[in-house]
Amino acid sequence: MINLKLQNYVDWHVKPVMKIKGCYGYRVILKYQDGSEKTQQKSGFQTAREAEKARKETIGELYNGTYIVYVNVSVKDFMEFWLENDIKARVKSYETYATFSRTVKNHINSALGNRKMDSVAASDIQALYNAMAEYSVPVARMVKTVINISMRYAVEMKVITANPAKGINLPRKVKKLPYHARNIDTQKTLTMEQIHVLLEKSKETPIHMQVLFNVLMGLRRSEIIAVKYSDVDYVNRTLRVERQLGIILNSEKGDFAPKTYTKQEICPKTRSSVRELPIPDYVFEAILREQEIYEKNKRRRSSTFQDSGYICCSSSGRPRSKNYHWKHYKKLLQDNGLPDIRWHDLRSTFCTLLLKNNFNPKAIAKLLGHTDEIISINVYGDNREIIADGLPEIEDFMKEVLPDMQPGEENDQSDVCPYIEGYFE
Repeated sequence: MINLKLQNYVDWHVKPVMKIKGCYGYRVILKYQDGSEKTQQKSGFQTAREAEKARKETIGELYNGTYIVYVNVSVKDFMEFWLENDIKARVKSYETYATFSRTVKNHINSALGNRKMDSVAASDIQALYNAMAEYSVPVARMVKTVINISMRYAVEMKVITANPAKGINLPRKVKKLPYHARNIDTQKTLTMEQIHVLLEKSKETPIHMQVLFNVLMGLRRSEIIAVKYSDVDYVNRTLRVERQLGIILNSEKGDFAPKTYTKQEICPKTRSSVRELPIPDYVFEAILREQEIYEKNKRRRSSTFQDSGYICCSSSGRPRSKNYHWKHYKKLLQDNGLPDIRWHDLRSTFCTLLLKNNFNPKAIAKLLGHTDEIISINVYGDNREIIADGLPEIEDFMKEVLPDMQPGEENDQSDVCPYIEGYFE
């Protein structure tokens, strides 16, 4: 394992060239603030002249701060160290950490894992990007992100002298996207008529509230299951989104009660995710009906009921898992002849509904919990005509349930996630 303290030397000394095991070499002594010293041997030179040349280069590197403290470190070992000692300390989301970890294990280590860090060249990075682009464009973009961040960290930690990924781009056939942008399939967004069917038919399922929070308020699935009655302002009819349910980073399953490991209250995805949303009348009335059921179950099961206040919960008060909706949702679509779209596409539908009705992009960004309006437009607003014009009565229906925000609502540009800011180049 890499010793992080090695980079923090306060002084150094380079010994003269000497004979070492039949060849020539020299020793570098790194001195630390606590008085300790670390000696590194540079040997294997066939002549004293070669060794002296290398010695002078080392002295130059020590003077300008580019001396490599960690030698013979494999890409695999470094990546594991980086994930555990840097990424875990910077990200708050288990999902984000898991995505980085899978990318390293499945794609980067499989290609470069056995290479030494100081032997990885720009051509190796380009070859990796080309291979990943052939495999999957989204995977290629994620690999590029991980490589960029990890190699910068390697330079900071004095594992390598220069970043081999600097200036290396994905193949030209991969269209460059703006920061944090994704495309949506316009064939996988519901029309207003289909939304109407979904809302009405979902009343017959256990996921009715989850559907409403998704398609009519744009909440993420981990946010939906974390919403509590205490988050509702019943006077002003607003909802405060300030948590999500998931796995606590650096925790173990055995640390928690059975079936609760993935249902811990954690911080929202970014600071922008903490927001206050207007509640549509349609959703507000559904919340009131759901609360009546909640109170009834609490009275009936007074000895076993878990009174945590979650709106989307079981009859015993326990919060739902973030995948609970999947089985019911797929059946709901199939039984009612609706397109087989992802759950996340309902959030996309919510955004396009607002765009269709000329809502201000900055207001939409706030509703979705995005950093700025550019992200919202690029992620969800590729085509304002995604949702076909419906019958007049459906138009009226959607106008009633859509939240209303002032067109001039401003968004706080300071809410960029501090972890990813500046890394997506």
